[in-house]
Amino acid sequence: MSRAGKTDSYVLGGRAEGDLSLNDFLGGRVQLWQPRAGYRAGVDPVLLAAAVPAGAGQRVLELGCGAGQVLLCLGARVPGLALAGVELQSDYAALARRNGAQNSQEIEVFEADIAALPADLRQRHFDHVLANPPYYRAGAHSPAEDAGRQIALGGDTPLEIWIDTAARRLAHKGYLHMIQRADRLPEILTACQGRLGSLEVLPLAPRVGRPAELVLLRARKGGRADFRLHAPLILHEGARHIADVESYRAEVRAVLRDGAALNWPAQS
Repeated sequence: MSRAGKTDSYVLGGRAEGDLSLNDFLGGRVQLWQPRAGYRAGVDPVLLAAAVPAGAGQRVLELGCGAGQVLLCLGARVPGLALAGVELQSDYAALARRNGAQNSQEIEVFEADIAALPADLRQRHFDHVLANPPYYRAGAHSPAEDAGRQIALGGDTPLEIWIDTAARRLAHKGYLHMIQRADRLPEILTACQGRLGSLEVLPLAPRVGRPAELVLLRARKGGRADFRLHAPLILHEGARHIADVESYRAEVRAVLRDGAALNWPAQS
C-alpha cells in the first residue's frame, strides 16, 4: 500500500467506479490516493502549498480540500501544523482522511459547502486559509464525464463567496493564499475590497515570453500595505517545448520534487 502507482478498488458515489492510484508528490515525501478517472492533482496544488509561509503550531484551513493534496504538501514541509479542510464531495472528503492516514498526518475534514459551514467551524479562526477554487465559471468549460472532475473544474460558487468565507475564518493578520486562472484576477481583486488587504499577486508563466496562465494571490486580514504585482515566476526552461522531457527551472523543480518553499520576491 505504500508503493506509488499501486491501484486499489473503491466505491465512488455509491457505485463501483474503478481504481484508485497511489501517486508520489514532493519526490515521494507525500503519497496521494486519487481516482484514476476523475479530478487528479497536478503541480498547481503543490505550488500553492509551497507559497504559504506557515510556522509550526499555526492553524491552517483549506477551502475545497479535495483529496488533501495541498494540506499534505504543506504539512510535509512544515511539521506541527493544525490542518483542517472543507470539502463538498463526500468521496473526496473520505479520500482526504485516508490520505492523511497514509502520510501519518492528521487532517480534520469537514464535509460541507463553503457557503454554509458547520457551526463549530464558524466559531474558529485560522492563521492561514488556502484555496484552489474551480478555474472556470459554471458552464464555461466542456462538460466532464466524471462528476467529481466536473465540480472541480467549474463550480457554482462565485469567487466572491470563496474570498468572503476565507476572510471570515482568518484571524487578525492571517493570510489567504489562492491559486487561480489569470483571466479571473479582476474578480479576485474586486472580491478582496473591504475584506482583505496587503494584496500581492505572483503571475505564473509557462516560459519566457509567454503570458501568465495562473496567478498566486497573497492577501492579509487587516493588512494595509500597497498592492504589489510581482514579476512572473517562469516555470520552464527555454522559450518553447522541444522534447518530451521535464524542463522545470531549478527553483521550480526544487519546489515540486524536494518540497522547497516558493520564495516570493522580497519587499523593495
